[in-house]
Amino acid sequence: MDDFSRGLLLGLLIAVGHFGGDGRQPQITVRMHARHRALFSWLLAAVPDSRLYGPYYHGGRHYYQWMVRGTALRRLVALLDELPLQVLDPPTFERYRIMKENYGLLRPRG
Repeated sequence: MDDFSRGLLLGLLIAVGHFGGDGRQPQITVRMHARHRALFSWLLAAVPDSRLYGPYYHGGRHYYQWMVRGTALRRLVALLDELPLQVLDPPTFERYRIMKENYGLLRPRG
C-alpha cells in the first residue's frame, strides 16, 4: 500500500472507525452514508477480503457498513501497527489497543 493509501485509510479509521468484535472474533467497522459508495469501493480494493454490507435503510439513515475480520484483519493490524496512530490520535489508538488486547492480537514485545 502506498503512502497516500495508508494515510487515507488511517484518516478514515480515526474519523469513523469502530474497533471491537462480537465476543468471538475481532473486527474493524466503518459505517457511512450511502453517498460514499465510491470510497467504500476503494476500501474493498485497498483491504483484500474485507466486506461491504448494505445499503441499509434504518432510522431515517441510508448507509453501508464495511467490515474487516479474520485474515484480512490480521493483515490490517500488521499495517496499522506500523503507522503513528498512537501519536496522531491517542483516543482512537486506545480503542484499537483494547480491541487487540480483548482478542489476543497484541504482538509480543521483542
